[in-house]
Amino acid sequence: MSLNLQPLSDRVIIKPQEAEEVTKSGLYLPDTAKEKPIEGLVVAAGPGKVTEDGKSVPMSVKVNDKVLYGKYSGTEITLDGSQYLIMRESDIFAIIK
Repeated sequence: MSLNLQPLSDRVIIKPQEAEEVTKSGLYLPDTAKEKPIEGLVVAAGPGKVTEDGKSVPMSVKVNDKVLYGKYSGTEITLDGSQYLIMRESDIFAIIK
């Protein structure tokens, strides 16, 4: 996947995982009943944060990492018809192994 967008500093671009459309018991959920996704795939990452004393802190996440993030984290954007989130690395809770 090639994006024409490069995040700056400690920001990442995440492709959210689609919300479940069918419950485990087989019921179909309307769009209004679906939960906001809390996991997704990192599709781009900035170079990392620069501290006040000028030291560079590299990113902990990298492209293709599957991550968990806060339900209302980030800023939603649409590129080429696909939904993405731009957020700071600190809004990511964990990398899913």
